[in-house]
Amino acid sequence: MKLVTLYTKPECHLCDVVKQVIHAVSLRQRFRLEIRNILDDPADFEKYKQAIPVVCVDGQEIARYRMTAHDLEAALARE
Repeated sequence: MKLVTLYTKPECHLCDVVKQVIHAVSLRQRFRLEIRNILDDPADFEKYKQAIPVVCVDGQEIARYRMTAHDLEAALARE
């Protein structure tokens, strides 16, 4: 099963929009979801700082700042 990782932080309005997209796709496709608050991990914070939200599928970045359902579905369909 694919792993979708969302890098986020509190009070991030773009992150809230991307979370809604991920939720909508989860109603149609199965995947594991990991939500990582970049403030909890210095390495995540150093890597992403103000570049959130970032979405990865199986460790590969597929979106930064914005993402559509089509973007996520296409990434999940890749082998």
